[in-house]
Amino acid sequence: MNVELYLKEMGQRIMERRKKLGLTQEALAERSELTTQFVSYAESGKRGMRPENLMKIAAALGVSTDYLLTGDIIDKDKLLLSDKLGKLSPQQVRIVESVVDECIRLFSKGE
Repeated sequence: MNVELYLKEMGQRIMERRKKLGLTQEALAERSELTTQFVSYAESGKRGMRPENLMKIAAALGVSTDYLLTGDIIDKDKLLLSDKLGKLSPQQVRIVESVVDECIRLFSKGE
């Protein structure tokens, strides 16, 4: 395994998720109780991190550590999504469900 490539890919996932949430590096650092410099190094793949720091970043980004490490979606990621759905009205949940159904239909055509 190429550790440098692994760290770079993990950094890319951190950056993509941070941007998707509309956060700056400073805001992510604040949410995760880390320094902006640490977030910058993590995103660039220049620095590995201790497990507790990975857990802080994952929690701040609302994803599992597995997702950051490997890119895999695990049950915890699905549970986090389920928690978000719990904040919607029943009608809104049905709209989200129809969007998911449409995505499944479209993506299964490409296979």
